[in-house]
Amino acid sequence: MLSYAITFLVIAIIAGVLGFVGIAGLAAEIARVLFFVFLVLFVISLIAGRRPPV
Repeated sequence: MLSYAITFLVIAIIAGVLGFVGIAGLAAEIARVLFFVFLVLFVISLIAGRRPPV
């Protein structure tokens, strides 16, 4: 998940440098959403991993 976010961030940076503002904005938004989804899943996995085995 984090690798997808980084990939879209790189695409956004390259598109921004080349002048494709619309594509850069869309790729940056996708990267932001994927990053927050990654953070939520990471926190959930940390909390779930702390429970003692049943």
